[in-house]
Amino acid sequence: MANQNRLTTSGLSAVVADAIQGTVANNLTATGSTQGGALALPADICKVTSTPSGTGVILPACNAGDDGIVFNGDGTNALLLYPPVGGKINALSTNAGYSIAAATPRCVWNCIDPLTYIASQGA
Repeated sequence: MANQNRLTTSGLSAVVADAIQGTVANNLTATGSTQGGALALPADICKVTSTPSGTGVILPACNAGDDGIVFNGDGTNALLLYPPVGGKINALSTNAGYSIAAATPRCVWNCIDPLTYIASQGA
């Protein structure tokens, strides 16, 4: 993965370096008990530190090849990861939430097309 400091030192602007490296958000709180009430993920790499029971986050609209990481830092509750409206994650039904367990909190997701996503998780 690119290192922002090396990119800017090589002459790229900070904006371009951010676009290459990806954006980061920390200390997020999951919301809602449905896809419609879930917290919209604000960055490419997101650390959710508070996951009230039954709450989740929703992926932004994406293009094929886009990807990101969601970390469930709550330690107690599972975090639901929802696709954009009309989308599917793995073999789940349309609009269903993918559960990111507290025991395996790091989830990597990839966009195959705007309505098809794959996700996997690990410790």
